[in-house]
Amino acid sequence: RGAAPAAPRRNAMGKEKISYFYDAEVGQNYYGAKHPMKPHRICMAHSLVLGYGLHEKMELYRPRKAYPVELAQFHSEDYVDFLARVTPDNQAEYLQQMQQFNLGEDCPIFDGLFEFCKLYSGASIDGAVRLNHGLCDIAINWAGGLHHAKKS
Repeated sequence: RGAAPAAPRRNAMGKEKISYFYDAEVGQNYYGAKHPMKPHRICMAHSLVLGYGLHEKMELYRPRKAYPVELAQFHSEDYVDFLARVTPDNQAEYLQQMQQFNLGEDCPIFDGLFEFCKLYSGASIDGAVRLNHGLCDIAINWAGGLHHAKKS
């Protein structure tokens, strides 16, 4: 038999502890007119959290930007280096890497791409640390875990 699941950690009011990560900077990015991902929707979700008073039931954190070495703990170093260098203005110079890393129409290069990646990755990393150290039961980062996050 396996061990019974751990009981949820409760705050002073007997509720599960929730860590919520948000920075308005994530909503200022633009993937392009034809792309379905609109980061401003993250800001809209945050407005709903505030409007319904849900923030009063959570611990709020402004995410820090992850360091490239932290990103390279999951992603390949050449992928992290590529993301740090590529911009909309120079992407024609990186066509081979864009194909290698599956970037293009569905995963566009946009102004501030690497800063955006560092910001939402920092929130995901810190959320995972809080979960693993038993500091919360739930960690929320609307921008984290996007569907194309692979090793390279």
